Amino acid sequence: MSRANKSPANTPLRDFADLKRALTKAAKEAAERAAQERAEKARKEAAQVDGALFKRMVGQVHAIPDTDRIHHTPNRPRPVPARRQADEQAVLRESLSDEFDVESLLETDESLSWRRPELGIDVVRKLRRGVWALQGELDLHGLRTDEARDALSQFLRDAQVRGWRCVRVVHGKGLGSPGRQPVLKDKTKRWLVQSDRVLAFVQARADEGGVGALVVLLKPGKTGGAPSV
Repeated sequence: MSRANKSPANTPLRDFADLKRALTKAAKEAAERAAQERAEKARKEAAQVDGALFKRMVGQVHAIPDTDRIHHTPNRPRPVPARRQADEQAVLRESLSDEFDVESLLETDESLSWRRPELGIDVVRKLRRGVWALQGELDLHGLRTDEARDALSQFLRDAQVRGWRCVRVVHGKGLGSPGRQPVLKDKTKRWLVQSDRVLAFVQARADEGGVGALVVLLKPGKTGGAPSV
């Protein structure tokens, strides 16, 4: 027999090491699969035992016929009308009458003033002294009566929403026509007295507009603090 046809006398150690690693890996994977199968079998058996125990304790269960079911439709909030603010503004505008008699309600001691009956005279005095800082102003100069009334209504609403408590309304000193009383000055007082948002007002000091303006104290809004009155 020639030397080329002879098999090697010994297997290299490297081949035995590779074979050992392969057998070890296969055995580990087989053990993991067996463990998973045992866990799954145990889970199913436990579920069956629990199901049987539940049925034994509860007894026979019958489905409710569809004809006896009441389908409840949840109450959804009604959509807010897109024109709600416009309608609210229209109602407020209509509530401010140009014919309201305000003269008998005004106090004309050292200067014109008005306050709600439940408020003390000290409120007017504080308002006149500037105890509350002015937080906003509305100038009605150049507006027609309807425009001025709408502007005042919107201004009072916005001021209360912002939490403003003390504002100034400038109505001017001009006359509607020769020989007549100042139109906006007279009407502004009437509108303020009729507004539920107004607590009191006084004629502004000379440095704040004098007879051409009013300093107004408003009810506290939802977002604003309430200064002591």
